[in-house]
Amino acid sequence: MKDILFSIFPNENFVDLNLYQFGWERCAPSHSFGPAARSHYLFHYVISGTGTLNADDSSGNTRTYQIKSGQGFMIFPQQINTYIADRDLPWEYVWIEFDGLRVKEAISIAGLSPDRPIYHAHSRDIRETMMQEMLYIAQHGDMTPFHLMGHLYLFLDALTRSIAPVRLIASKPGKLRDFYIHEALAFIEQNFQNDISVEDIADNCGLNRSYFGKIFKNAVGRTPQDFLLNYRMTKAAELLKLTQLSIGDIGKAVGYDNQLHFSRAFKNIYRLSPRTWRNQNQMNLQA
Repeated sequence: MKDILFSIFPNENFVDLNLYQFGWERCAPSHSFGPAARSHYLFHYVISGTGTLNADDSSGNTRTYQIKSGQGFMIFPQQINTYIADRDLPWEYVWIEFDGLRVKEAISIAGLSPDRPIYHAHSRDIRETMMQEMLYIAQHGDMTPFHLMGHLYLFLDALTRSIAPVRLIASKPGKLRDFYIHEALAFIEQNFQNDISVEDIADNCGLNRSYFGKIFKNAVGRTPQDFLLNYRMTKAAELLKLTQLSIGDIGKAVGYDNQLHFSRAFKNIYRLSPRTWRNQNQMNLQA
C-alpha cells in the first residue's frame, strides 16, 4: 500500500448526507497540515501513532490536544486548525470530509463540538466497525457514488453508536420542524433557477421569515441564504463540469440574469472564477 490514498467524491447532489473527499495516510515524522479552515465536517481516526491538534474553540481561542491511536478528531466548518504528526511516533490515520442536512444532528448526538472535538469510543467493537467503514471508503474511491454513500451512512451510524448512549440516539423523534425543512428544501430544488428569496421559501412553508430562518439554521447549520447560494453554485459547478454551456447561460440556469453577479457569487464559494474552475475540472466531452 502507498503511504497515502486520496480521492474526491464526484457527486454533490446528495442533501441529507454528502461526501466530499476522503483518504488514508501514514504520515512522515512531524508532518503537518494548516493552519486552515474547511467548508464541511472533517473527521480523522488515528489508526496508529500519535500527534497534536491545535483548533479554535467556539470562543475563537486555540486549544491544543494530544491524540493517540484509537482516538479521533472532528474539524468543524470554518474552524481554524492545524494538526501535526509526532516526530518520534507519527500517526497513521484515515479521514472523511462530509456534510448534509442530518450531519449536525448526528454530531450533536455524539457529543462532539468545537469545544469537544476529540473522539473517544465507549465500544471497542463498534469503533472497529467505524474504522473499517472509513478504510473501505478510502480504498474504494472508484466505486459508484451510491455505493460509497451507503458506506458513508454505515460510518456515521458507527460513529454515533460508538460514542453516544443508545438511548440518546433512539430518543430523537420526528419533529414538525423536519417537515418544514423538507418543504423548504423541496421548494429550493424546484425553484433555485428562478428569482426566489428567503421570504418566498418561508411563505411556501407558511412561516414568517424570522422563525423560518431560526429553525432552518438550527437544523441545517447554515442560514437559508447561505444554503440557497451553495445549492445554486453546486448546480452551476455541475453544469460547468458536464456541459459546454456558456458562463452566461449557466448563470441564468441557476438564477442569475447578470453574468458578473454570478461570477462573483461562484468565486465566493469556489475561490476561482467559473471559467478558471471549468478549465481545471471539466470532463472530456469530445465524442
